[in-house]
Amino acid sequence: MPEIRFSPSHIWARIDGDTAVLGLSDYIQDQLGDITSLQLPDIGDVLRATRRMGEVESEDATSPLEAPLTGEVIEVNPEVLGSPDLVNSDPFEAGWLIKLKLDDPAELEQLMSEEEYAELTTEV
Repeated sequence: MPEIRFSPSHIWARIDGDTAVLGLSDYIQDQLGDITSLQLPDIGDVLRATRRMGEVESEDATSPLEAPLTGEVIEVNPEVLGSPDLVNSDPFEAGWLIKLKLDDPAELEQLMSEEEYAELTTEV
């Protein structure tokens, strides 16, 4: 099973070779509440780690989404654009956001393991 890593901005990255599937963590989607809309990058956009890649809107707030890794967007999940509640109901499977072709796999070392992320989110 591909490894999952987490950014401090609560984005998960499931790594498979030189590709990363990105989504919102279960923790942050729970904190945001019911997600009502998403603004995501387009296919072909080049994202930079720690830079804004879009935004998520819930009933309570609009929050920026920060790219956890650098790379080119190779796929956007059309299902979450039409049904943003998938991020709430199935954040790690049907609720994924984008697929990214990684520019620098070494950036993965900057992300947290599942255990490290669990420690971070239980301390909050």
